[in-house]
This record gives sequence, C-alpha cells and structure tokens, in this order.
Amino acid sequence: MNKNLPNIIPIFPLSGIIYFPKTNLPLNIFEQRYIDLVNDCIKNKGYMGMVQSKKNSTDVYDIGCLGKISDHKKNKDGRIMINLSGISRFEIKSEVNNNKLYREFNVDYEKFKDDEASIFLDVIEKDNIDLLFNKSKFFFRKCGLLINWNEFKNLEQDQQINTLAMIAPVSNEEKQTLLESLSINKKIKTLLEIIEFYLHEKDSDNITLQ
Repeated sequence: MNKNLPNIIPIFPLSGIIYFPKTNLPLNIFEQRYIDLVNDCIKNKGYMGMVQSKKNSTDVYDIGCLGKISDHKKNKDGRIMINLSGISRFEIKSEVNNNKLYREFNVDYEKFKDDEASIFLDVIEKDNIDLLFNKSKFFFRKCGLLINWNEFKNLEQDQQINTLAMIAPVSNEEKQTLLESLSINKKIKTLLEIIEFYLHEKDSDNITLQ
C-alpha cells in the first residue's frame, strides 16, 4: 500500500456515481462548495474522494474511491471541468470537523491495499470473465448503450472489469456492492449475477407483453 496516500481527504458525494482504481471520471463542477473543494485540491496534491450519498439523507456509504485530478479546465462562468483518475478505494473512519463548505473525512486504505497493483490478474477465472464480457455486450445492447468494444479491448483486464462495473445500468445499491467487492473474482461473479438477473427480468417482461 502506498503510504503517501492522504488519510484526511475532501469528499465529493454523488448518488448513482461510482468509480474504481485505474478508471477515469470526467466531472463538471458548478456548485460553490465543490468549486472550493477542487480549487483547494489543485493547490495541494490533487487528491479527492468520491462516495455515494444515501437516499434521502446526508449520510454517505462507508466505502469510496480516492482519485487524483489529472486534468482541469476553468470556464469563464466559474465552472471547472476536471478528470479524476482512480487510485485506491478507502474506508471512511470518521468525519473531520472543519470550517469549509465541503466535507472532509478520515479514511483508511488497508482493506484495499492491492488496488494500486495488478497482482491478482493471473488468477482471474477465465470462464467467468469470458461469460461476463459476452453477457455484458448483450445486456448493454438491450439497454440501448453503445460501447466501443474495440477500444475497450485495449484496456488492461482489471480496467475492463472496473469499467463495466462503473457504467453498468444497475441500481445504486448494486453499484455499491460492486465497489465493495474485495477481490477481482468476487467483483466478476457479482456483476455477472446482477446482469443475469436484469436479463432474466427483461425476458420475463417480453413474455408478459406478448
């Protein structure tokens, strides 16, 4: 685990948005408190955390992902366009009291110490990953999502899996379950189960409508 990762980080809570290590997340920042957050991050080392906010609450989930601002562009109207590069998932330990508009948390990376490495890639179960890719193509097509699969193939294998988990049209709770999967094989199996459930539901709907 990289001991240089910060233990106190600013948090950008969003519902329905998750991202993973080694993936990129473009964000359009327009709310003042998050403009402050981004400006402070740019002045420092660029680190910020993303977590899902819970429904009808100011609470956030315990697990999120640390990112680093790899690119930013400030617009004349005050908005800031940023690209966030995922580094490592974290577990929230406590909230930090501050006098800022945005929230900060004390976090720990121990549960996800392999996120910055690719040491698990050799043990990925090939049958499951082949099935996941085939089911994903079918599922995304049924949902009307267009994916450049040729470009997708150029990603590293863990990036492919994380990207599928990130963009899959599933519920917030299911996305959170995927984010919290400790191993890559667990993530593959969970995502496969979720996709198969949705495909079964879609087939059932078609039968009902006929």
